[in-house]
Amino acid sequence: MVLLNNKLSSRKRRSLKMRHKFKSLNVIRLIIHRTSRHIYAQIFDINTSTVLMSASTLEQGIQRQLSSYTGNKQSASFIGLIIAHRALKKGIQSVVFDRSGFKYHGRVKILAESARKAGLKF
Repeated sequence: MVLLNNKLSSRKRRSLKMRHKFKSLNVIRLIIHRTSRHIYAQIFDINTSTVLMSASTLEQGIQRQLSSYTGNKQSASFIGLIIAHRALKKGIQSVVFDRSGFKYHGRVKILAESARKAGLKF
């Protein structure tokens, strides 16, 4: 894989390094992805290779509760609360935070802190 020296390739490189570390742990991961307009969170089981639950700003119920703009810190905080409540309802209390190569800053940090406050352990 040829990686150019730009923002996207740096994120992909960080993501690959993190995922390589998580593969050896065999744990449940909280994976996030963000775009300029939306933020997505999934809880993924490595052992069965399945998505156990997800939450995103594209869901109709969540979009109605948020303001018209979904790419802000307020929506990231709300997604963190939703994914934590869904995980706790299914009995998942501890996960590994996979930030998909995004820097732990801004909306990514807000989502993680919000999920921690709701009771999810990283």
